[in-house]
Amino acid sequence: MTRLRVAVLISGSGSTLANLIEYQRRGELLIDFALVISSNPKAGGLRHAEQASIPTEVVARKNFTDQQAHSQQIFGLCRKHDVQLVVMGGYLEHLGIPDDFANRVINIHPALIPAFSGQGYYGLRVHTAAIEYGVKLSGCTVHFVDNQYDHGPIIAQRSCPVLDSDSPQDLQQRIGELERQLYPEVIAAIATGRVTVTDRRVFVGS
Repeated sequence: MTRLRVAVLISGSGSTLANLIEYQRRGELLIDFALVISSNPKAGGLRHAEQASIPTEVVARKNFTDQQAHSQQIFGLCRKHDVQLVVMGGYLEHLGIPDDFANRVINIHPALIPAFSGQGYYGLRVHTAAIEYGVKLSGCTVHFVDNQYDHGPIIAQRSCPVLDSDSPQDLQQRIGELERQLYPEVIAAIATGRVTVTDRRVFVGS
């Protein structure tokens, strides 16, 4: 069976990439890593890619005059490597999604979209906002990426309680555990053709 060809976009440590590589190594994620693209030449995640013999490219936003040129370079590389799905793994740059990659780019956000999402909501900022607002549940969301921040169709969500004693770091750790489970599950569902999209509604088959 032909495996889904995946590109992973990173900016930092590459913990998401390392997790996906481990799932693939165990035979729980039947994909091929076609390419890793980093926005940062010093990103630790590049080492994970090199150790797994995955081709890498560094495409820094500062080297381009505008977002359109930057996005064209990213997706041009994805086309060159016959990428079928683009996975954002802690990628911090905003991209314009070309028409041929609509519903082919996914991201995971550390909150239950539409809560605590949008421009400026990333990292500990998300968890700090959730605690300060006083919500009793938070979690993570895997969604398709469109041209607005944290806006594309939602594929899956998973929740956890927000405890009275939680610090933002506590909540980040608990949600991080959910992310490490949910992201590979969603990618596996896409790889096996179990995900369909109708307008904004996403259906995941068993």
